[in-house]
Amino acid sequence: MIDTNSLTIKEAQEGLGAGLYSTQDLWATYSAEAKEKNSDVFAYLELFERENSPKEGALKGMPLALKDNILFEGHRASASSKILEGYVAPYSATAVTKCLDAGAVFLGRTNMDEFAMGSSTENSAFGATKNPHDLARIPGGSSGGSAAAVAMGGAIAALGSDTGGSIRQPASHCGLIGLKPTYGAVSRYGLIAMGSSLDQIGPIAKNVEDTELLFNIIKGVDPFDSTSREQEKFAPKKNLTIGVPYSFFENAADEDVVALFKEKMKALEDAGHTIKSIELPVLSDALAAYYIIMPAEASTNLARFDGIRYGLSKEGKDVREAYENTRKEGFGSEVKRRILIGTYVLSAGYHDEFYGAATRYRASLTNELTKVFADIDIVATPTVPSPAYTFGEKQDPLSVYLEDIFTVPANLSGIPALSVPMGTVTRTQSQLPVGIQFMAGHDNEAVLFSAGFAVENSF
Repeated sequence: MIDTNSLTIKEAQEGLGAGLYSTQDLWATYSAEAKEKNSDVFAYLELFERENSPKEGALKGMPLALKDNILFEGHRASASSKILEGYVAPYSATAVTKCLDAGAVFLGRTNMDEFAMGSSTENSAFGATKNPHDLARIPGGSSGGSAAAVAMGGAIAALGSDTGGSIRQPASHCGLIGLKPTYGAVSRYGLIAMGSSLDQIGPIAKNVEDTELLFNIIKGVDPFDSTSREQEKFAPKKNLTIGVPYSFFENAADEDVVALFKEKMKALEDAGHTIKSIELPVLSDALAAYYIIMPAEASTNLARFDGIRYGLSKEGKDVREAYENTRKEGFGSEVKRRILIGTYVLSAGYHDEFYGAATRYRASLTNELTKVFADIDIVATPTVPSPAYTFGEKQDPLSVYLEDIFTVPANLSGIPALSVPMGTVTRTQSQLPVGIQFMAGHDNEAVLFSAGFAVENSF
């Protein structure tokens, strides 16, 4: 019997090796579970038919979910936007190719916030994904479909993308592990861009071991991505020094989330790790800087969707009107909002006041974090301020943007960050997962995995 809700990659590999089931059995079981649960959860926009037999490799037969902004040759990729509805990828993303070469099979493409703009997956043009732990609540975003697919037992693991927390935040809300790698560690070739200096492809999985395995498969230099590079090598650490900037998050997170975080820090301290209270006042401006830099890059990247070259096209009496008609109908309200913000902060009269100031802050943040990692191994915070909220609960865009307050520093500075489940809190009789986030110095994913294993061992 294959329990898709709990099966890990290692356990599946052992089952295949022992002859308990075949790769066809794995595909059929996960595919059936995904089809059954998807009518309620809507994690997948599309489920694929099984293709060729999987290749030999570390992921042989492992059924993965794929976020809808990561290209898979011959399959649709819409970034959950009407402007790309029906677009078929002419090539595969490097991360996809590496997974296929390792033997993985992709079950389908998952729902997301349109062009990765959102923290709830409510902004998809095709409908909202629900949280498998409570269908009245959001799964997080923008990789909410990928996280929900794994949490509902509809995939053994998934690939997502993280621009300001878009892997870690839904991983926290869905009780999973989510990794935002060091910028440049994983090729962005084949990822539909939102913020090119912020985006990273990364894994979502049930445990740290699977997350590490997937990361090691998809990382590496890619000639198709000039920002990819060889990483400096770090070794795992047994005894960690963990810095906690309490003044940064204590008043920004729910009381029970902070209380659970402190319990987990105490458990890690009892296990032999060193917990240090640190001050990082530079973190307080990260959210403001992010919501200048990200819309600026997004407005530039999305200029290519004009109704002329590919995707949705609406006629007009001239080229300008064709642009306007296409973008008016093809983009959702959140995408339009961010394009307008990005255009504004890049305009001639405000470029230095907003975008220039944000980029200078970004350099300062990176320098300060580099200094702090000379004395400690890890910076720890809650992943998000609160558990998953109910649909429609947050109507003000600013209240939704605040969901990213703890996660955006890692993207702005390019450092790696990992979200690991730390327990549950209660909301309206539902037990909802919340995560702890670890950030480490550039290229030091190894110490993040050490911290993740320490948390798993503390339960």
